[in-house]
Amino acid sequence: MNATPQSNRLTVSIFGRCNAGKSALFNAITDTENAIVSGTPGTTTDPVSKSMELLPHGPIVLIDTAGLGDDSALGEARVKKTQSVLNRTDLALYAIDAQAPALADYRAFAQEFARRALPHLPLITKSDTVPAPALAALCSQVPDALPVSDRRPEELTRVKAEISLRLDALREDHPMLKDLLPAGAVVVMVVPVDSEAPRGRLILPQVQLIRECLDGGHRCHVTTERTLPQALRELGRVDLVVTDSQAFASVARAVPAEIPLTGFSILMARQKSDLSALLAGTRAVSALRDGDRVLIAETCTHNRSHEDIGRVKIPALLQKTTGKSLRLDFAAGRDYPERLEDYALIIHCGGCMISRAEMMNRLRTARAKRVPVTNYGLFLAHCHGILERSMSLLRAAGEAPPHA
Repeated sequence: MNATPQSNRLTVSIFGRCNAGKSALFNAITDTENAIVSGTPGTTTDPVSKSMELLPHGPIVLIDTAGLGDDSALGEARVKKTQSVLNRTDLALYAIDAQAPALADYRAFAQEFARRALPHLPLITKSDTVPAPALAALCSQVPDALPVSDRRPEELTRVKAEISLRLDALREDHPMLKDLLPAGAVVVMVVPVDSEAPRGRLILPQVQLIRECLDGGHRCHVTTERTLPQALRELGRVDLVVTDSQAFASVARAVPAEIPLTGFSILMARQKSDLSALLAGTRAVSALRDGDRVLIAETCTHNRSHEDIGRVKIPALLQKTTGKSLRLDFAAGRDYPERLEDYALIIHCGGCMISRAEMMNRLRTARAKRVPVTNYGLFLAHCHGILERSMSLLRAAGEAPPHA
């Protein structure tokens, strides 16, 4: 992994009214010209994002959003995209134009931040364009606000330092595996090589798990389903086998019962979302009835093949397991239905391509609509009758109920 993927970076997003100086702020923080700066309102149409290093915090994603307050038909679509950025934001910056503060709009948006328990930092932009007394008076009305101008390096330095400080307070370590096993543990990763496997490389969860094994002082061995039996014989001692979820059935047959077994997607659930909530959602599979709608959501957008797990394998197994006539919908990338209440169940991928903030927001939204959610790994383990076995390591660590 040459660089930290966006999904593992905290996301900082800039919000505010049209022409409030958001794009100038974005360019100043990133020290680039990625966002178009213009006096014409509505210049930023779609969110613009950039991965960067914000010292001393580290890697982040910074997003510049379209301005609020555009009442045109196109503006409505832009604002909708802007609001969707909230779903993946860890820290919000709100740009208040020193020349036209519109504090009522800021306070209304601050209520939305509060509703989401989303920390935010108000910034008085274009601070160099108003007299000092007027700027001081404005800052007194928004006590937490910091003045900033791309023409005043000292203000920009202070803003960057404050962002870094607030991100440090948010940073939590959500590992997949490294804290579950003692140093020296032997971990075998089973990586199928089929038409879905990217040529010449591993997928993100596999790379992350290798790195976590190295960080945890574990010995990591990578093999395929075909060579797994030989690997187990040669290694002798094995403390855990982690497999791609779609190979659960064959791997479970090959791995002796005394060796703990789990899946990449299950470990991703531990890292990216609420494992207990997803386990509860798995129980809803057995309650599905004829005519129910099921959403299968995958956050990556790769080309589909005849072996595609989300579009082919899971639908087939769902039909076989339930015996019901179900209506299936599919979502890819960041496309996600607004009317989740139409669904009896959501089967979500592991979420390796989105941040924990975005994944947790999807779970909260579904919970508010009383829609159960499970993920690929838990669903497949349930269908193959090995859910209890796949949860044994996590149950031992107290992270799953006794009977999943």
